[in-house]
Amino acid sequence: MAAEETTERKPVDQLSFAQASIELEQIVRSLEVGDLELEVALERYNRGVELLKSLRERLADAEQKVQVLLGEVDDDQEAPDTKSAPATEFMDE
Repeated sequence: MAAEETTERKPVDQLSFAQASIELEQIVRSLEVGDLELEVALERYNRGVELLKSLRERLADAEQKVQVLLGEVDDDQEAPDTKSAPATEFMDE
């Protein structure tokens, strides 16, 4: 677990999304086993909460950026002019 300990010392905002996700998964697994000392478990739990908060914020930011980009794409596309299209009412008769 030396690699995990090294990662835990790195500030959350310096981790990539993938690194933070992996570390959170490792923390969850170690807590699920239940063989940690209380102090270690509390430290990992706190780190996990910090990672989860960061990941959720990053996802929300990414989702907002996608919505903005989709809005820009929709704005760039001209709406079809259906008013000048020929009437098709007679086709239903």
